[in-house]
Formats: sequence, structure tokens, C-alpha cells
Amino acid sequence: MNIEKVRNFGIAAHIDAGKTTTSERILYYTGKSYKMGEVHEGTAVMDWMEEEQKRGITITAAATSCEWNDYKFNLIDTPGHVDFTAEVERSLRVLDGAVCVFCGVGGVEAQSETVWRQADKYHVPRICFVNKMDRVGADFLKVVGEINERLGMKGIPIQLPLGKEQGFKGVIDLINMKAYVYSDDIDKLGINYSIEEIPEEHRKEAEAQREKMIEGIAEQVDWLTEKFITGEAISNEEISRAIREGTINLKMVPVMCGSAFKKKGVQPLLDAVCSYLPSPLDRKSVAGINPYTDEETSRKPFPEEPFSAIAFKIASDKHGDLTFIRVYSGKIAAGVRVINSGKDKKELISRIYKMHANTREQIDELRAGDIGAVIGLKYTVTGDTLSDPDRPIVLEKMDFPETVISMAIEPKTEVEKEKLGAALAKMAKEDPTFKVRMDKDTGQMIISGMGELHLEVIKNRMLSEYKVDANVGAPKVSYRETIGKKVEVEGKFVQQTGGHGQFGHVWITLEPFKGEEPVTFVDAVKGGKIPKQFVRSCEKGIRETANAGVAGGYSLIDIKVSVFDGSTHPVDSSDLAFYTAASIALRKGVEMAKSILLEPIMSIEIAVPEQYMGDVISEIHSRRANILEMSTRGVLRIIKGDVPLAEMFGYSTVLRSITQGRGTFSMEPLEYRPAPAKASSGVA
Repeated sequence: MNIEKVRNFGIAAHIDAGKTTTSERILYYTGKSYKMGEVHEGTAVMDWMEEEQKRGITITAAATSCEWNDYKFNLIDTPGHVDFTAEVERSLRVLDGAVCVFCGVGGVEAQSETVWRQADKYHVPRICFVNKMDRVGADFLKVVGEINERLGMKGIPIQLPLGKEQGFKGVIDLINMKAYVYSDDIDKLGINYSIEEIPEEHRKEAEAQREKMIEGIAEQVDWLTEKFITGEAISNEEISRAIREGTINLKMVPVMCGSAFKKKGVQPLLDAVCSYLPSPLDRKSVAGINPYTDEETSRKPFPEEPFSAIAFKIASDKHGDLTFIRVYSGKIAAGVRVINSGKDKKELISRIYKMHANTREQIDELRAGDIGAVIGLKYTVTGDTLSDPDRPIVLEKMDFPETVISMAIEPKTEVEKEKLGAALAKMAKEDPTFKVRMDKDTGQMIISGMGELHLEVIKNRMLSEYKVDANVGAPKVSYRETIGKKVEVEGKFVQQTGGHGQFGHVWITLEPFKGEEPVTFVDAVKGGKIPKQFVRSCEKGIRETANAGVAGGYSLIDIKVSVFDGSTHPVDSSDLAFYTAASIALRKGVEMAKSILLEPIMSIEIAVPEQYMGDVISEIHSRRANILEMSTRGVLRIIKGDVPLAEMFGYSTVLRSITQGRGTFSMEPLEYRPAPAKASSGVA
């Protein structure tokens, strides 16, 4: 396969925008599926887990490969629910492009913004697809306006809907000025459509929008600007070339429309993926670090280059863990040894598969630009880099959000204790936002995740997949700690035990500070009073102690620790001594600076019909919510604000009851704020 004709892309969006339905149509039209799966019937190929089929939502990112017009697609369908945001994060990290799906009625919703920020973080070029154009209240140009306003990206429509709501018949292509007309009566599968002249009643608007489109592209692409200003004729090929350039350089996003459920507008979207999203070659080389020399190095996306890949997902399997990898350079065959560069561990690739949701096909090799799965890796987890043992490289890791909710879990019988531990360990390996720990004080097993739904899915999977029945406690919020003022403190660890003793002595300053990391560490030692290796031990001691918690056992965040002085002993000083001295200093410092308990605050968006507004607002106020903005979206009123997570357990049931099932809401983590005094009684 010519690497220029490979497209690695994902489908991402807010919950219920129609991602999985769009993916199912793509699989059908590319010939990968012989029958269209439907989410509402529980037959979607990409939602293969039992929990996904029962709930009608996507929980885990599913990968597949298919072909369209001589192009090879590696496609990943991602979840829309914020509780499974890690699946989106790790998918976008390894993809070259994305199709962002928006609801024609709902427009840009809360989780759409989160997904957009994740794509910005990894510099992923996008195409926007405004779905559900057949629904009452769908408004294509309104959604385009929201993309421009709320997402801060120049959205340029390259299509217009042909007809609206029930009368939606197809799309108008503004580049070639043709209408793609789908007939409901003749063809229920949407395979056959006719390309016609634009109907007279739509022509005037199409011509005006085409002019706006060319002007919008010219603002973003330099070589087209000159042609546009001088009034030169611009060919359709030049428009397409400029759209591709603007999209790949993240200057703009082409916006398209359709109705995936009604099977209209999907084929032009596939053509656009080929035309406008990048191939692995367009993403140029990937940068990394040589783990042995700390020097920056890079790899070009060619099969002749040394092998490098990122493991972006682990799936437990009865034949061994399946590790999904994206190959950035070189190639890999079964039976070859590679190195896990970050851990300096040799790994054996025993078998290689091409994946199609939960089915697989064994293949001989993966080459630069490919996405596939391998069996045989023992030490590799999500985010690790695999590379050629003779030419190691560590590529940029992924960051996952901290867990916000915890609950105690225990097996119903003593016999199941071991089974429970094994099941939880497997699920924690698969999901980087699911954590398991033992509580030192109570001896209970505590599981932590991203929300109530996340932990409920874990619990149900234990019963259905692993056949382990467990009792689960009530959910509890994961609190954090910080400090209120700056302090200077000494930490000393001296131990004499005949022969070598231990001696570590440090002075640190501790102050409130919001940095990129929970704990910002500064080496402020002058004149070599503490050797560099011991300063590294101090940093390790401070980070690990802060993570374990000091006053109430909750992780410390938003602090800056500077080691500025200390002393050593020529014989007794050691890494352990300075690790312990720094840990002692931090504990003393937190006590002196008076620790402050912080609770997680969520950003919330509630959509309700007008008649329920009063009841919903007074109810959410009783949960310590802070309402920041109220607006209208079609027939719905939108309430935006922030609210403590501790107050939101069971809210979905309450909202359903107040609005007779017509209200919806979405939440995502916003920040930590000081908790009220009574909060500490129900902490996790």
C-alpha cells in the first residue's frame, strides 16, 4: 500500500451526536460490513461490548481497517461520554486526522469542546460533519457559527444542505457546484445517489456561499490570497488543494453535512477524508529523545527508517494481552525483538493482527503509518514507546486526567477474593483512568475512576465478563490538599547503626503555586552544598510523599517546593537519607502552612425545555451550583455553570423526574476549590 494513500483518522464528538452511526455507515459503504449495524438495536459492529450494546453508548475506542477508492483507512470510533475521555485522548495521540461530528440541532456541546481541545493538544487536522440534518430544528449555518465562535477555529462550509428537516434530500457541493440527491423510496441503503444540477431555488444561495467559501479559504492560504485579490480565475482543483493545505496546517476546518442515520451525505464525507485529511507522510517526522543520551532525535515515516511505535491501548484477551500500536517509522514482523525504550526492557512481538472491532486477522508485518495489534508484550503499558534495540527513541507520552470519584469494593465470598484482584488488575491495565489501591487504615480495596457511569460499567463488566460478584460501597469524592501560605522548613534524617549510618539534611521553601504539574519542584541549591544526585532523591521523596498525602491522606496539589540549602556527610549521606529528609521536611511544612482541603468542581451544562427552567434552577442551586450563563438552543434552554462533584450523585435520576425525561446534562472536571468544613466527613 502506498503510504500517501493511508488515512489514520478517528470519529469524535459529544455523546449522541451520531459518531457510531457514522462509523457503521462508513464500514458498510467501504464494503467492510455486509449489513449496517444500528446503535438503537444493539447491532453496531464498533459497539461490540455487552455493556455498550445494552446502554447504546460507546465505552471503548474500537479500531478497524477498510478501503475506499484505492485509499486505506485505519478508523477509530471513540466514546462521547466524559467518563471515558481517556479513550479519546489516547486515540487522538496516534491518529493523523479526525472527523468531528456535531448534531445539527444541538450544535457545539460541552464534550465537543473537550474533544476539540484534545485534538488541538496533539495538532490533529479535522473535518467537521454536521449530522442529523433531517431533524426538526437542525440549522447547518448556525452550527458553523458556533464552531467559529466557541472552538476558535475557522470553520468553512464546503457544502450546503439540500432541503431541511423532513425535506432533507442530500447535499450541495460548493466546490463543483453540484447537488448530491438521495432518494428515500428507491434505495433504503443510500448506496445510489444522483449527481445533478443545483435546483433553481437553491442556486442563488449556493453561489453566494461559494463566494464566501473561496474568500474564507483565501484568508488562510497565502498563495490563494493573491489570486483572489487580483480577481484571477480559481479552478476547482486549486480550491481543493487550498482546502487540503489549510486543513493540514490547522488554519481552518472544512464543514460538511448529512444524516448518517438516514444514510445521506456519508460518501462525500469519505471522499473528503481522502482529499483533505493528512497521510502519515504529511505529518512529517516524529520527535523524541534518545533514552541513553537524552539527546533529541526524530524518525521519518518511511519503512526504511529504524522501527518506532507507540502502544496506545491494551485489551485483555484469553490468549494474552493485545497491545494496540501505531507504527511511526520502520516496520515490524512477528518473532522480532524490540525494546520498550522508556523502561529499557526487551519485548518479543510473537503475533501481529489487523483489527476489526473485536475480530482480528493475523498478518505478517506492520509498516510505517500502520495501526494494528500485537501479542507477546510483558512490560508495555499505554503510552510506552517501542523501538529498534540498536536505535532507541522515546516518543512523547500521553497525559491522562486524575480520577475524581472512588468507592470501596469487596468480593461477596472469600473464594472470589483472588478472582476480584485479578479482574481489577486487568481492567486497570486496560484503562489508565481506572485505579485500584488498598486503604492502609481500613484494609478495604478502593477503586477510583472518572465518574459514576465509569465505575458502574467497571462493576457490570466484572459480573458479565469476569464472573466476579462484588459488593460496592457508595461513591465518594476524591479530595485533594493544598497549603495557604509560604513557609521555610528544615528536614533532617540521621541514623547511626554501627558501620555506615544515614545522613540527609535539607532546607526547603513550600508555597502555594498553580503550575502545569500538581507539584512544581525547583532545585535552588547554590555552591554544590547538596550534590545533584541527592537533589534528585529529594525531588523523588517530595513527589511521592505529596502524592500519598500528608495531613488527611489526600494528594497535595498546587504547591511549589524549592530545595535551597542543606548539608552532607562524607560517608553516611545516601539517596535514601535525602529522600527521607525531604519527605520529613514536606510533612513539617504542610503542618506549618496549614493544609486546606480541596474538592473537585465540575463544569456543568443542562439542556431543558422552557417550562421546566424554574424547577431545574432552584434544584441545582440547592446543590451549591454557581450558574454562569443561560442561553437558548432551538426549543431548549441551556444552563451553564459549575458545581461540586460531591453534590451531584444521583442527579440524572432527579433531572429525569423534574423534566419528565426531557432534560439532559453533561459534566466534566473543571478545577479544585476549598471545600466547606463539613465536607471532610464523607471523603474518599
